[in-house]
Amino acid sequence: MDQLLRPTRHLLRSTGACSPRAPALARSLPPSFFPPRSPHANSNAACPTLRRCWPAARRTSISAFALRTFVTQPPKPATTARSNPSPATPADSAASSPPPAPPSLPPNGDKKEPRENIYTIPNALTAARIIACPAIGYYILKGDLATATGLLFVAGVSDLLDGWLARKYNMGTVLGSILDPAADKFLMTTMVVTLAMRDMLPLPLAIIILGRDVALSISAFYFRYASLPPPKTFKRYWDFSIPSASVHPTQISKYNTFLQLVLVGITTVAPLLPFDLSTPLLALQWIVAGTTIWSGLSYVGTGSASAIKYLK
Repeated sequence: MDQLLRPTRHLLRSTGACSPRAPALARSLPPSFFPPRSPHANSNAACPTLRRCWPAARRTSISAFALRTFVTQPPKPATTARSNPSPATPADSAASSPPPAPPSLPPNGDKKEPRENIYTIPNALTAARIIACPAIGYYILKGDLATATGLLFVAGVSDLLDGWLARKYNMGTVLGSILDPAADKFLMTTMVVTLAMRDMLPLPLAIIILGRDVALSISAFYFRYASLPPPKTFKRYWDFSIPSASVHPTQISKYNTFLQLVLVGITTVAPLLPFDLSTPLLALQWIVAGTTIWSGLSYVGTGSASAIKYLK
């Protein structure tokens, strides 16, 4: 304590001849504040030292200078760890731990939308088969059954080839599962309409086949809209790189499609053959009518749940 007060004592003693307010300040302090003065101390000799070291003492009162310079607030005690800290509870640990950071999102705030490569060889073959349908119908109406039969044969081979490539080289896509049966229906519709227009196919059978295909087409448009993830816009609806639902034809529908292709193929090539096929064609027409009705009913009720798969 004596060493802490020594600078203040030295200041008050050395400024006795420099400031007229120093005696009043000295009288306000208790006598015990000042130890006995040495007879050899020279206060006048200390004044130049004080003026040189502390120039502000000439413009500030001694009491204010002393209080500002030497009498300071005691520092607050630093918070120290307890000698025997109690074990932290799970609640304390949860409160002290920072909250988890939110998951990072893309700049637009949306999750990345799944897409697929639709530019594959099987999809190209299917698209070519669809493009060939108007040409086949044109040659049938024109009476050029030989060219129509050749194009129909190429379309059948391409149907087998695109399915084999999709399975062999893992090129299957959701678009392909929709486009392939759609191409078959488009070809069948073209053949049925043109053959019925030339009276080569009974009209009631043509109505049964076309009615089933129209109903399935309308259902396909509905299921596309219902399964499309939001936002449901016109542009996104026709963006087939966004998969939403896959189509899996029922077993009877596969048999019916094969029988229909055989029927329209034989009907087209029959006039070119030297023998009569009217009786076998009549039996095949009844079989196709039955399988067409059966396959249409297979998509009603629980059959639609197994044929249409929504993609999450």
